[in-house]
Amino acid sequence: MSLVEISPPDFHVIPEIVYATPTNFTSQPVYGRPGCYLHSDAAALLQRAIALAHPLGLTLKILDAFRPAEAQWVLWNHTPDPDFLADPRRGSPHSRGVAVDVTLVNDDGTNLDMGTPFDAFTPLSHHGNTEIPILAQRNRLLLLGLMTAAGWDFYRNEWWHYQMFDARRYPVLSDTALCRGMMPSQAISDRIESGTIVVHNER
Repeated sequence: MSLVEISPPDFHVIPEIVYATPTNFTSQPVYGRPGCYLHSDAAALLQRAIALAHPLGLTLKILDAFRPAEAQWVLWNHTPDPDFLADPRRGSPHSRGVAVDVTLVNDDGTNLDMGTPFDAFTPLSHHGNTEIPILAQRNRLLLLGLMTAAGWDFYRNEWWHYQMFDARRYPVLSDTALCRGMMPSQAISDRIESGTIVVHNER
């Protein structure tokens, strides 16, 4: 399986992998390190989006990319909401290496206002929502235009999520697909599996 690391200078992006920090909806790091990877096919589409954004003075900020299957279980165990998270038994496009969570940054380093934060599990995060400010609606449509013009599909409930149209033809991958894994040390992994660091352990 061909996973490509998404980082400068090969990719003109700003990697900011949220699940490697406690600043996510679980309030604790899910990844042991901030890895940013995509399948080579998805990486090629990302380069197209980067090329379209650059003349506009915009840079893509990557909030999440490849998500090991183990991490998908951690997220699902915490918040099993099928409107915003893929059931890990079906497999997330992220765990196939063909999805990316992304926003846009101006040349001066400021994030474009998208109306809600990343991973705001609310109808306000839906594409086409008209209850957010007009500027945020425009910014979402700008991101949507860039990504779809580059060949990405979008998920209607999340303004930040884009994936390949044929995502399901790619296999779900575990952390072992990487030469250097992203998940925490074995001791922490054991605690994840036992549920002792999962706030809500429904499964």
